[in-house]
Amino acid sequence: MLKILVFMPVFGAALIAVLPASRPALLWRAAMAFALAALAYALWLATQFDAGGPAIQMFESRAWNARLGSHFALGVDGISLAMVLLTALLTLIAVLISRRMENSARLYFVLVLLLESAIFGVFTARDWSLFYVFWEATLIPLFFLIERLGGPNRQRAALNFFLYTLGGSVFMLVALLFLYDAAPGHSFAMADMAEGGRSLPLHTQLLIFAGLFAGFAVKMPVVPLHGWLPLAHVEAPSPVSILLSGVLLKMGAYGLIRAAETLPAALLATQDWLAVLALVSMLYGGILAWRQQDLKAMIAYSSISHMGIVLLGIATLNVTGLTGAVFQMVAHGLAAGLLFLIIGLLYQRTHSRDLADYGALLGRAPRFAFFTGFAFLAAIGLPGSAGFIGEVHALIGGFGRWGGWMLIIGLGMLIGAAYSLRVVNRLCLRGPAMELADMKRTEMAAAALLAACIVVLGFWPAPLLALVAGSVDVVARLFGG
Repeated sequence: MLKILVFMPVFGAALIAVLPASRPALLWRAAMAFALAALAYALWLATQFDAGGPAIQMFESRAWNARLGSHFALGVDGISLAMVLLTALLTLIAVLISRRMENSARLYFVLVLLLESAIFGVFTARDWSLFYVFWEATLIPLFFLIERLGGPNRQRAALNFFLYTLGGSVFMLVALLFLYDAAPGHSFAMADMAEGGRSLPLHTQLLIFAGLFAGFAVKMPVVPLHGWLPLAHVEAPSPVSILLSGVLLKMGAYGLIRAAETLPAALLATQDWLAVLALVSMLYGGILAWRQQDLKAMIAYSSISHMGIVLLGIATLNVTGLTGAVFQMVAHGLAAGLLFLIIGLLYQRTHSRDLADYGALLGRAPRFAFFTGFAFLAAIGLPGSAGFIGEVHALIGGFGRWGGWMLIIGLGMLIGAAYSLRVVNRLCLRGPAMELADMKRTEMAAAALLAACIVVLGFWPAPLLALVAGSVDVVARLFGG
């Protein structure tokens, strides 16, 4: 069943590649059809998943290179299924708001669908060699989406993204080869490598974890390995920024959770240091977001801060904190997607991302004003939003481990609230009303869908909590949490 999910977007990309480039509306409809089909299929898979059943479900495996112990193995648990649903939803949103894409539309839609396929592969792979192949495969479409379709500094942004990601992946590959050598029967299967990894002495686990963490921390990103993110966000097309912030950053956190299953002693030994990095990322990202005038750069730095909460939740190594980390991954994906959607639509109309060029949207574009205020409040975790649930779980988990040090998290949240309210005030209330066309029906539908998901998860988090509970328990039991 999972093979269909992974390769459905590839078939869509192949079809779009042979359609006439002179008919962008047809290309958009074809991309929408496959994005809708992928989301519908992912939702159907969610109905087939038994939250109280085995840890890994829908497992399928076929020998890829039997001599090396490599298999094309796919399977999902609650965590990976949540990420699959998030990926399918945000890809649909990205395609939906790309209706006016005319220049290089065929290349754009082909690359977006190939990117979706590679991300599905990362979240469903149950073999580390397959995971690595899909991990690297996300690099190719993203590089060309930024380099060919981005802003004025797109070449520099694409090169930075490529070199940072590839550099981290080299360390990851070396670490996986060490794990492969330790696995019983020399297999790349995640279960086998986890068995071998747990039997390694602490110093060896620490060495391997350092390599894996280098690759995952670049993608999250964790300070000081964040250098590629602000420039990539600023130069990427806005729909691509939705996927970059909403989904790509979550790949690093997801990989870190899989590393925790494989090298538990290393995670316990570095637990406090991971928490320090999380706090630094929160404060650093929040302060720099506060100082930005470029709206996309501000959201990019805020993503660093919010992913710091995810890292903190993972570092707690207990059920509550890990649950908060996974919930925050979903919540941030939805909120960041909505923020980049709005800023992208504003940029289409004004060709400016400078905060000083905007004012009093409430007077001329009340729909923009409403969704702008909603998105920024959701991003800071206002009660009633999905972010509140994730942050509360992460804070409670962190308090159980580090006690009063969690007050620093409160400082980071205050900084986030300060720049969010500043932007809402400047965009929606201050100054003379702007001459600006309000959101159209298609744009309203995309924004309303994301807003509805944020509110539903904020008031009714039980389905997502139940989905991830079993998988989180499996990880936490390794650490007595």
